[in-house]
Amino acid sequence: MTDVLAQCDFLVVGAGIAGASAAAALAPLGPVVVIEREGQPGYHSTGRSAALFTETYGPPAIRALSAASRVFLTAPPAGFAETPLVRRRGMLLFGAPGREAALDAALADGSRHAAGLQVLGPDEAVREVPVLRREALCGALLEPEAMDVDVHALHHGYLRLTATRGGTVRTDARLTGLERTGGGWRAETTAGTVLAGTVVNAAGAWADEVAALAGAAPIGLVAKRRTAFVFDPEVPVACDDWPMTGDLDDTVYFKPEGGRLLASPADATPLPPCDVQPEELDVAETVDRLERATTLQVRRIVRRWAGLRNFVADGLPVVGWDEARPGGVPGFFWLAGQGGYGIATAPAMARLAGAVAAGTGLPADLAAAEVSEAALSPARLVSAAPVE
Repeated sequence: MTDVLAQCDFLVVGAGIAGASAAAALAPLGPVVVIEREGQPGYHSTGRSAALFTETYGPPAIRALSAASRVFLTAPPAGFAETPLVRRRGMLLFGAPGREAALDAALADGSRHAAGLQVLGPDEAVREVPVLRREALCGALLEPEAMDVDVHALHHGYLRLTATRGGTVRTDARLTGLERTGGGWRAETTAGTVLAGTVVNAAGAWADEVAALAGAAPIGLVAKRRTAFVFDPEVPVACDDWPMTGDLDDTVYFKPEGGRLLASPADATPLPPCDVQPEELDVAETVDRLERATTLQVRRIVRRWAGLRNFVADGLPVVGWDEARPGGVPGFFWLAGQGGYGIATAPAMARLAGAVAAGTGLPADLAAAEVSEAALSPARLVSAAPVE
């Protein structure tokens, strides 16, 4: 008989931002153990994110979750982090000539969720970001209150909060088997056996694989590569105060990064779950798009990487009990499919997951916004028969 490593009410699979924040929210409800397949928490998507907090990005439910996360991010609980979690950055989206109507539509849509949005003419946009090519612009939309998020501080703040509340995080503990035992679970991991009342599936790109171990139907999760690199421009620029800048069609963006510039092609290439690496073609396309939209020339790439962003068909997160689906598995809770929104929405998502798991109903600010338990439940997804 394998020795029992731990017993808990909640076994959280995955120690990225989703798992870490959910564990902190669940810990007051009962003992929590977080298992992580890698040697460090957040190795994959979380640790490779260049996060920006914006209330104008994504579908309405995501914008509502972002707005509900603002208070925590700007004023976290005492002792949560040693440094501020956010820093004002701003975000500027520019349109190519002929895209005036699209800019107007983006303003109308964004103004429903964020105050202070501004439409800029080409000259005003160039004053904000001097390297933009004036002839390549019809105008721009500026969100002054968008903020950089210190991903490391936020993630590790949640890990510390989990520990403070009595939770445990185990790294190098890959899940290898799940078996229903009475009213709970027996989870086999490479670090030992965990007995748990509930399994919380926060495994990122591997969430459908975890579901298969539990005998739950997949949710159709697709992992998509996002590439980024940091570079020195040919001509040095004073860029620290520039907003994050991208085109309205989401084909390229760039932002200051430690005295240099970070750029991405905003790619979304479907891949199987893996330790994803950047492709040279994506890097080359980014350089080309950047140099056509701006006067920047990439002299030296200092660092390049890629991360996985995970989506289901409707692009919304999946939060809730699997047994909400016909033939669903009892005691199996989904927290997956955050796409590129997981960092900025983490505070609200953690509270949401805790409330749904506890059956207490949504927090008042979420219930009053464009968020509903049904909209995020796994019950909304058409899926295959349960995995044998």
